[in-house]
Amino acid sequence: MPLSPEMMEERRFRSVKRGFPRIPPGFVHVMGLAVAAGALVPVPTVRAADPQPYDVTFVPTGDAPLDKLIRQSSSLETLRRKLEVGPFALIARARADRKTFLTVLESEGYDSGKVTITIDGHTLSDPALPDLLRKAPASPPARVRVAIAKGPLYHVGAVSTPGLADPAAAAALGVSPGEPATAAPLVGAAVRLETRLRNLGYAFAKVSPPVAEADDATHTLSVTYPVSMGPRVDVGSITFTGMQRMNGRFMARHIALKPGQRYSQKALDASRDQLLGLGVFSSVTASTAAAPRPAGQVPVTFTVRERKRHTVALGASYSSDLGIDANVSWTDRDLFGEAQSLTLSLGATGIAGSGRSQTATFGKHTYVVAPGYDAKATYRVPDFIRPGQSLVATIEALKQYLPAYSRTAFLGSAAIAHPLAPHLTLDYGAGFVFEKVNQQGVSRTYRLLQLPVTLSYNTANSLLNPTHGVKLALHVTPTLALGAGAKPFVITELTGSTYINLEAPGRGVLALHGVLGRIFGASQFQIPPDQRFYAGGTGTVRGFTYQTVGPLFPDGIPEGGTAIDALETEFRQRIGKHFGVAPFIDAGQVSANGTPFTGTLRVGAGLGLLYYTGIGPLRVDVGVPLNRAPGSSSFAVYIGLGQAF
Repeated sequence: MPLSPEMMEERRFRSVKRGFPRIPPGFVHVMGLAVAAGALVPVPTVRAADPQPYDVTFVPTGDAPLDKLIRQSSSLETLRRKLEVGPFALIARARADRKTFLTVLESEGYDSGKVTITIDGHTLSDPALPDLLRKAPASPPARVRVAIAKGPLYHVGAVSTPGLADPAAAAALGVSPGEPATAAPLVGAAVRLETRLRNLGYAFAKVSPPVAEADDATHTLSVTYPVSMGPRVDVGSITFTGMQRMNGRFMARHIALKPGQRYSQKALDASRDQLLGLGVFSSVTASTAAAPRPAGQVPVTFTVRERKRHTVALGASYSSDLGIDANVSWTDRDLFGEAQSLTLSLGATGIAGSGRSQTATFGKHTYVVAPGYDAKATYRVPDFIRPGQSLVATIEALKQYLPAYSRTAFLGSAAIAHPLAPHLTLDYGAGFVFEKVNQQGVSRTYRLLQLPVTLSYNTANSLLNPTHGVKLALHVTPTLALGAGAKPFVITELTGSTYINLEAPGRGVLALHGVLGRIFGASQFQIPPDQRFYAGGTGTVRGFTYQTVGPLFPDGIPEGGTAIDALETEFRQRIGKHFGVAPFIDAGQVSANGTPFTGTLRVGAGLGLLYYTGIGPLRVDVGVPLNRAPGSSSFAVYIGLGQAF
């Protein structure tokens, strides 16, 4: 099989170490093609089986990880059923594998290892083997036996860095005498040292691939890393190319990299990521001049490619309690040349879902005749007042039919997102709600002024499919209800999620999500129905009908409460490349007295089925209530893109 780039680099390293000429990277691929071509060339004097079937036996070395690596790198094993071979090509394939196995042994630190491959008991160098295979019948298959003697494990001996003149960079090498002489960390040390030098201002530093010398008497490896320092420089002029609409002066203000500061590869990469984060560019490439110009400075160029200015997106999700939610949105990514974006979206909610307002009954199911809607405009301004800070303003009109209430509302808000640290953000702003809410046949009009503040911490590695990291958010929303007899109140809610790898990264993930909330300043029915806490459904307790976990009116309609606590737990197990399962169990409660952990605890459990795509997993969850609440269904189904949390 073709070697990976890492294996090729390790092969180059080992070749230098043993004193052989360095193998050009393309040579491995050429040899692989030659072997494959040999497998397809017919033998002109075939007398028996052609192609020649064969079986492979690997004699265990006593080192299970090494045995697995040997099998994975073996073309005899991986191509046995995929690419048939003639007798001569079988010998060529075995010879190629022998070289590969020696590379694997050396890469794992076994520099004195020996590889013996026999075919029907004959060594590959036996001159009689080609004629024996040419005469062999197809059955039984040829017997290929691979036996490997590891030999002693070599360790790192002396380590030298000729040309290194900055002691502050030496620690980045990360190689110490006495360590096992495995190739990957020794080769990677050159990259680490070069990166460290460039982050210290040596923009033209170069660390050559390591040169190693083996001492077979002491089983040690002396490693040399030749270093070319180059001058230490500052950042010179910064230019931007490739823009169509974007303003270069805005881009210069947006990035943290500034002329005159000490050159750092890390700062250069961070500035490239800052430009990509604007959402306007499909690619950003950062490059430096080939030499200082003027002396002591290195010019930097960012070459960008803008994405299409306008985009249209479609989305949909389904749950058996609320039906289908569908939406369409249109976005202008760059209104005025400084990455200001405008998104207009229109959603239809509760299509073919159960409800209690404006419904019709067909058989055993109740369907909404007039589905709700959600029309929204969102305007975002990056670098509002100061770099890194953004302003988001929204106006929204919606109509909802939910199990607890129905409402028609107009909302407006403006919020500033202010980064406090790399993963810590403070959001604050103001919003206004004008709405008419119907609950239990009673309609009331509310006018609310809200001042939401959110402190969030996020180290999760993905939006749609996080596999490690933590997400925490504290929401505090002081609310002033305008009108006679209205009381102000404060909604507080703490949410958190964490993702723990229990298997290979991303293959088996324990995911936890929790919610804890309380409303201060007003009693249950002094708070508008849509501002109370509800649980049940995705986000709190799956398996229960949306909003039905908590206090209920006598007819089973949810009341809503002033305190909530819930915990979702699931294990996400990938199966193969595209499929996965996620068994889950959720528990939560809502109380009317303002004290968490005092309601009736409800527990739901179920299974999620996942299909992983390039943008995120498609997921179908089926949940059942383990202690069913009045008015709740016996099961619930949820379909959507992305993980449940």
